[in-house]
Amino acid sequence: MSNSRIFKSAEFFQSTEDEPIRSVVTESSDTIVVAWYIKPNQEIAPHLHPHGQDTWTILQGKGKYYLDQQGSTTAIAAGDIVIAPTGCVHGVFNDGDEPLVFISTVSPATAGYQPVLIEASIS
Repeated sequence: MSNSRIFKSAEFFQSTEDEPIRSVVTESSDTIVVAWYIKPNQEIAPHLHPHGQDTWTILQGKGKYYLDQQGSTTAIAAGDIVIAPTGCVHGVFNDGDEPLVFISTVSPATAGYQPVLIEASIS
């Protein structure tokens, strides 16, 4: 665990041509803080955390945010704070023309991760 309490988020945003990169800013037994940089047409696949909450603070861009296993989505954009309570399906597809940049806070760190198969495609 880092002894620092202040982080420069820009130092953690990374991009690749293939898929978004999950850059861990800091991690403790209480929380994992992750920086995401998602290029247009990239996706964080639908998933859930069976034992914890995932909160996203959207800094730049927009996307289609998954709401359930049926593939329902809603628009999210810079300035939004998006909360996936324990066990709720979430993920995002960047349907914009600029990167989708956000900070994710998963709590507790033992929240787990479970992929979710979507029954319908994004519309």
